[in-house]
Amino acid sequence: MCSDDVDFSRSQGEATSHLPITTACSIGVVMASSNSFTLMADSDIKALTEALPGESFETTAFTTPPPLADATVAIVTTASLHHPDQDDFEVMDTGYRVLDDSRRDYVTGHWSPNFDGSGFAYDMNTVFPVDRLDELAERGVIGRVADQHLAYAGNQFDLSAIRMDSGPAGARFLRDQGVDVVLLTPV
Repeated sequence: MCSDDVDFSRSQGEATSHLPITTACSIGVVMASSNSFTLMADSDIKALTEALPGESFETTAFTTPPPLADATVAIVTTASLHHPDQDDFEVMDTGYRVLDDSRRDYVTGHWSPNFDGSGFAYDMNTVFPVDRLDELAERGVIGRVADQHLAYAGNQFDLSAIRMDSGPAGARFLRDQGVDVVLLTPV
């Protein structure tokens, strides 16, 4: 196996933390465990996850929205988007970034080696179809596009923090902004 250790340094205030990362010659996903990271191929990830059971919920958190022609629609993406003046997503970052609809200066901070950013570079609507939402609003298909959207880093292995913390917090944030419907773009 072709691998080598890399020192991944990250500044935290005045202190710098060093995270050892193990890389491999093939393109793959970075698996984190404790203080080390291992690069894994897509086929390895699929083999490890294909037998995982799906989630089962006693109740469904679903409400009936207004008709689309009256609804305010926001985008929630897992493309690690942010504005240039916001913090980039870091390894294991389960938070979210608020994206201002009036700006079109989105950048991607996706750190997974499996993420091909060429589609986003060519047309941001491949991962964040805000221009398509604007067109739907102009045609009266949806009521209006929300003023703010959310972005998460989709390359996460431990989803408990998103399920229990940043996911519900993001939902509350959008609800407080008057959002009726969310378009999820998993990347």
